[in-house]
Amino acid sequence: MDIKQIQELVKLINKTNIGEITIEEEGVKITVKQKKDPVQHIIAGGGTPSFTPAPAATAAPVASVPVEAKPAEPKADNLVTIKSPMIGTFYRQAGPGKPIFASVGDEVTAGKVVCIIEAMKLFNEIESEVKGKIVKVLVEDASPVEYDQPLFLVDPS
Repeated sequence: MDIKQIQELVKLINKTNIGEITIEEEGVKITVKQKKDPVQHIIAGGGTPSFTPAPAATAAPVASVPVEAKPAEPKADNLVTIKSPMIGTFYRQAGPGKPIFASVGDEVTAGKVVCIIEAMKLFNEIESEVKGKIVKVLVEDASPVEYDQPLFLVDPS
């Protein structure tokens, strides 16, 4: 493995949420790890959310847009979960000052955009696959998400 390939590996690790990768080739073993001391992005209340992706190891940032919670827990037996189709950074709105895509109590239909997930500097609109009412938002704005991680609970009735 030459230095060019190692540099490409480091770039790949820095652009993703992968914490560590080990490659063994022709008797040479290389391990690349992300830094343990990430920068934490904090926003004071009343400001606009930062759309800088947080490294995977950071604590969830404090967002100026609170996640709504329903006072009474809905019955979980009939709820449908909208899950993340990819790893990346979850955003509830298209940009600072823009309206939130989906909040608790909002009616959604199949094909309606409920959030954006940024992956590798690309912003991917995530659409609902079910018609119903959002009963819970499970992820904080501007926080990292994993593949198949639950994002929203929807009551289809």
